[in-house]
Amino acid sequence: MSTHTTQSAHDEAQTTDILRLEDVTKQFGNVTAVDNLSFSVSEREILGFIGPNGAGKSTTFDCVSGTMAPTDGEIYYRGENVTGVPQHALVEKGIARTYQTFRPLNDRTVLENIALSQMPNSLFSFADFRADTEQRAREICEQVGLGDVVDQTPDELPHAGMLRLEIGRALGTDPDLLLVDEPFAGLTSDEIDRTADLFTSLREGGMTLVVIDHNMHGLLDLVDRVIVISFGEKIAEGTPAEIRDDPTVQEAYLGGEI
Repeated sequence: MSTHTTQSAHDEAQTTDILRLEDVTKQFGNVTAVDNLSFSVSEREILGFIGPNGAGKSTTFDCVSGTMAPTDGEIYYRGENVTGVPQHALVEKGIARTYQTFRPLNDRTVLENIALSQMPNSLFSFADFRADTEQRAREICEQVGLGDVVDQTPDELPHAGMLRLEIGRALGTDPDLLLVDEPFAGLTSDEIDRTADLFTSLREGGMTLVVIDHNMHGLLDLVDRVIVISFGEKIAEGTPAEIRDDPTVQEAYLGGEI
C-alpha cells in the first residue's frame, strides 16, 4: 500500500471521530491521575468509560470538557485541537457534561434552570427570555421526563428527578457530544432502564455520548463499546461482551464479576 493511500485511510478514519485523545496525561504534583491515555469516540456512538474508583475517569472528563488542561498530550474535537481550551468555549463548540454532584439553582424552578442553561453567560432574569427560549426549555423538560414538574424547585425533586434535571441542563447547551458522569448511581432498576432509554433516544437524534458508571450491568447493556482504565492507564477496549470476559478487567475490579 502506498504512503498516500495509507495517509488517506488514516485521514478518513479521523473524520469519523468526534473526539480523539492522544497520549493525554494529567498530573497533580507527584500523582499521575491520567497516564498517557489515547482513545477515540465515533460520531453517534455511546461509549462506556469505566474503571475502579480512583482510576482517573472524572479527571479525564475534566480535561476533555475544559475544566482543567492536561499536563501533556492532545485532545481533538471534530479534528480541531482543543487541548486546554476553556470550558465555556467548548460548550459553544458542542461539548457538554454532567456531574456526579448536582449543582442546580435551587431558587429557580426546573423550567427556569433549563432555560438559563441555554444562556450560560446571561445576566437576564427569566422574564427577559424570549418565548422560543422558554418553549425550548419546555421541550427539554418533556424530553427528559420532567414535563409534569416544571414549576417545582430542584430541592423538591427525588434523586432520579435531579439526575434528569442535570441532563436537561446539559441539553440546554445544544451539545453534539455529551459526557455523562455516573448517571445510574442511586437509581432503581426501572429508573436505570428509563435513563438508558433516554440516552438511546439522544443518540437516535444524532448525539454522541461517553458514559461513566460503576453499574456494569446497566452500562454494558447500553453502550456500543467500552474503554477500561486503571490507575489512569487504558487496560482494555472492546465490545461489552469482550469486556465482561476480559480477565484483566476482572482483576482490576478485585475479582468481582462484571
